[in-house]
Amino acid sequence: MSIKTVFYSFHYKRDVYRVQMVRNINAIQGDPILGAQEWETVRNQSQPAIVRWIDSQMSHKRAVVVLIGQETASRDWVKYEIKKAWDMNKPMVGVYIHGLASLPIGSTDSKGADPFLKVPGVGNVPTFDPTKFDWLGRIDSKATYANLSQNLEYYVSQARRRVER
Repeated sequence: MSIKTVFYSFHYKRDVYRVQMVRNINAIQGDPILGAQEWETVRNQSQPAIVRWIDSQMSHKRAVVVLIGQETASRDWVKYEIKKAWDMNKPMVGVYIHGLASLPIGSTDSKGADPFLKVPGVGNVPTFDPTKFDWLGRIDSKATYANLSQNLEYYVSQARRRVER
């Protein structure tokens, strides 16, 4: 299945720099990443307004890609986005991004929990971890980025819908 337009779900504050790196791969077309000021404008609206914003952004996308960082699974809006995609029967996939360099100065992160396991009723969503390690067992962010660049389109092609019973 070729999926070229996706909705990216992620923890903005912690992972926005890593998400920008994923978008720069240009293998998949996703929503433009909001700048900090734009995100604050959306985030400071009422809960119904945020829901409407998410729903409108997701409605015309072919799939949902959850970019998984250390704290992604604990974020309420990520859980909402996963549940919404599940209810809309959108194909979903998870991609771990903790191995990408971020600020400050090229730091990587710890692997986070699978967010799909945190949303009741959601199951059978594939996740991929492109993280590469050097010979000392440390995360190699450049090799991780290269691996993700080579495989992102494949990962997204593996997105799965809810199985109807």
